[in-house]
Amino acid sequence: MTNTVLDMKADVEALDTGIDGRSELAGQLADCLADTMMLMIKTQGYHWNVVGPMFHALHKMTEEQYRDLFTAADDLAERVRALGHPAPTGVGELQRLSAVDDETEVPTAERMLERLIADHERIARRFREVAENAEAARDIATADLLTARITTHEKTVWMLKAMANG
Repeated sequence: MTNTVLDMKADVEALDTGIDGRSELAGQLADCLADTMMLMIKTQGYHWNVVGPMFHALHKMTEEQYRDLFTAADDLAERVRALGHPAPTGVGELQRLSAVDDETEVPTAERMLERLIADHERIARRFREVAENAEAARDIATADLLTARITTHEKTVWMLKAMANG
């Protein structure tokens, strides 16, 4: 994916703390931010629209998840800024950068679970790749941030799968 952050000159002078390839890493992190924002929007939509026997459990779970994703997005955006680059701001740009598919219908509760599982797995894989790149660039702060998010996404997959199989 072409990243607008990569096409722009850094708008602020980041601290020179020994991070290699700061611009490329900021672009990859902006992709992670876009994934987080798009998953937050999808999860909140599911929260609003879930019906059926799983209503209460899925309604509660998705509320916890979209709130967590909102906080995570802020942390990711602030890290992009700390690397000296602007964070993506428009919905169109977020959609373009994200690997999370936009929702076009209101699926069944079972289908919501399937889609959320797939999205969290996809994001965990992408975040792992960017965390490895961050480590190679000697950016342990970004690697640490992404490692914590990977842990959350993997736990979420486990919980969603347990609910889907229940």
